[in-house]
Amino acid sequence: MIINAFNQLGNTVTFTANTTAPTPVQAPTNTGLGSTQYEVVNAGLVTVFLGVGTTAALANSNAQVVTTTAPSYPLLPGTDKIITAPPGAYFTGITVTGNAAVYITPGEGM
Repeated sequence: MIINAFNQLGNTVTFTANTTAPTPVQAPTNTGLGSTQYEVVNAGLVTVFLGVGTTAALANSNAQVVTTTAPSYPLLPGTDKIITAPPGAYFTGITVTGNAAVYITPGEGM
């Protein structure tokens, strides 16, 4: 199995997660190909519960603070993760307290 280094395929987009999820941002590729991998960086000091969806409305509904179960993906402070999501996905996030800048870059690889 060959694992390639992450290759950026589009512009990095950003949003600031807060106690109310902001308007979702879309992370399209600039190659015409639908990327399904995204590098996601939480540059803040608080956990962000990431909402991802094929539409802005779905990303918004998926941004939920996890208490027992929720569709969101928790991003710990200062983390950098590669995640898989649908091509051209929308992203937003919510926090319990405070805010955090989140950066999303579409691409491929690990």
